Amino acid sequence: MIQFTEVSLQRGTQFLLEEADLTIFEGQKVGLIGANGAGKSSLFAMIKGELQADTGEVILPGQRRIAFMAQEVEETQRSALDYCLDGDDNLRKIQANILKAETTGDNHAHASWLAEFETAQGYTAESRAETLLQGLGFKMSDMHKPVSDFSGGWRIRLNLAKALMCPSDVLLLDEPTNHLDLDAVMWLENWLRQYPGTLLLISHDRDFIDSICSHIVHLYQKKLTLYKGNYSDYERQRAEHLAQQQANYEKQQTKRAHLQQYVDRFRYKADKAKQAQSRLKMLEKMELIGPAHIDSQFEFSIPVAEKTSQQLINLIQANLGYTSEQQVQTQQLGNTNFAIRDGQRIGLLGPNGAGKSTLIKSIVGEIPLLSGDRVTGENLAIGYFSQHQLSALDLEASPVLHIQRLSPKVLESDIRRYLGGFGFIGDDALRAVKGFSGGEKARLALSLIAWTKPNLLILDEPTNHLDLEMRQALTEALQAFPGAILLVSHDRHLLNSTVDEFYLVADHQIQAFDGDLAAYHAWLQARQAQSLREEKGEQEVKVDKVDRKEERRKAAELREKLRPLRKQIEQHEKAVQIAQSKLDVISEKMADSSLYEASQKDTLQALLSDEAQWKKSLEESEEAWFEAQEELEAAEAELQ
Repeated sequence: MIQFTEVSLQRGTQFLLEEADLTIFEGQKVGLIGANGAGKSSLFAMIKGELQADTGEVILPGQRRIAFMAQEVEETQRSALDYCLDGDDNLRKIQANILKAETTGDNHAHASWLAEFETAQGYTAESRAETLLQGLGFKMSDMHKPVSDFSGGWRIRLNLAKALMCPSDVLLLDEPTNHLDLDAVMWLENWLRQYPGTLLLISHDRDFIDSICSHIVHLYQKKLTLYKGNYSDYERQRAEHLAQQQANYEKQQTKRAHLQQYVDRFRYKADKAKQAQSRLKMLEKMELIGPAHIDSQFEFSIPVAEKTSQQLINLIQANLGYTSEQQVQTQQLGNTNFAIRDGQRIGLLGPNGAGKSTLIKSIVGEIPLLSGDRVTGENLAIGYFSQHQLSALDLEASPVLHIQRLSPKVLESDIRRYLGGFGFIGDDALRAVKGFSGGEKARLALSLIAWTKPNLLILDEPTNHLDLEMRQALTEALQAFPGAILLVSHDRHLLNSTVDEFYLVADHQIQAFDGDLAAYHAWLQARQAQSLREEKGEQEVKVDKVDRKEERRKAAELREKLRPLRKQIEQHEKAVQIAQSKLDVISEKMADSSLYEASQKDTLQALLSDEAQWKKSLEESEEAWFEAQEELEAAEAELQ
């Protein structure tokens, strides 16, 4: 049991919690929701023991193992597989003790620790780690790549795998789906449903919470309110409570009328496709839950262009992919015929890396076609959202200034009124972007797109960093948008609520998908099962009884023969880390604009010389590491 009794937590002059009470029982799966900055991560920190309450008491069960997902990954040359295995710190301690017993020749201790290793399921650990990594989107060829080779989003996936690898009684996950695609989200959802311990989950993905959680804790007005059921149950309960408040009555009715208009819009399309039937049911459900969000600070619409074309864009016999600096072409989608008409609302599905982003970038003209034609309508006006738009924001400019640059003649009061719907209220509209969170940047990017009045919205994972209230506001805005929509998202609620049809990007092709997201999940599982059968050559896997004693002897022999090579690899890893850290320091110094003044010429020359030397050292160390790694792999293969 985890219990908060009259807990108060203050940050600066602001209270995040004030005499809050909460009891979570063993085995419950709890979704923690609340506005950004309300204190959800601070609550996690108190459970982990990293933060103390100012008053009150936080009671945690004794001898309970707590696992959590770190939000950052430090630079390391450890392989992805080893990094994941590090999550089981008890297993790593046992392995260290086995090695120590071998080194000292303590046979009694060696035998004892080998028994502990077996009890800790050490013989299946590597297989379990590979299963976790594959479920989160990593390929077998990624297993032995160093963590430093992966981008930031993939490193966060490694942190998630590491947390899942840790044997635990309590699991804390903070936004685990933020950097996942739809396939990985579905896999993680299934894994967490089977997790036997107590789960506390912070997420802004309502369908994800719905599928997993048995209880919801709402952090609101410095209190912790527990609701029994999943997120949809919470919305209904909260809606019933708010509906009793007379002051909200008129606004509630306005929202209900808006939702009813949207239901009516699609009612007569129900026999057109399977998706329309399921969407109609969802919209009827939304009519019930809509009032739960009537106190949201976000409320905006996306105006459409005054002129449009019936055929907005058309790719004809197009080959899509990339051309490298060496003019080498890599094709991802071949012989593509794909058109978007006015008013069409399309969701893109497909495995990670199949080419969804390539298709989108080809449509918006961000990358050229390898061959074929891209034909656009005369009045095409694209509003394009991707994570690239966030990095393109001017960090020194305010939200108001961003829009003034688009429309210099518009009054500032009108701009501020418009930005208020996106949550930029009062002085927030005048703050520099450099102080914004990821969610605030995403909201600003969406506001800039809406301001341009597009007739085709192309959205690539628009809900990353957005909280539940903003996601609800975006869903309603897209429902009311009369133009065309092309959407890639791992947020199934957004997909179900805003698109009419799905297209599948897989096996270097794009084609209409006749089914809903449940059908896509079934397709994905069948595809993964087929891939597994092919890897195993259609043969049944036979599990033989293992001679543990012989296996331990061979393992010890293998470690002894490979120890010198592993030591070399560790030395090369340290050399790489030292060189990289030196280059990072030099890079930071060279970012100083005053360094390029005439008086600093000698300092600049010295830095450039040091940079060249450390780059050479880095290349040599990396080359030596690769050679030693190849020797190790060859030796391992020879001994097997």
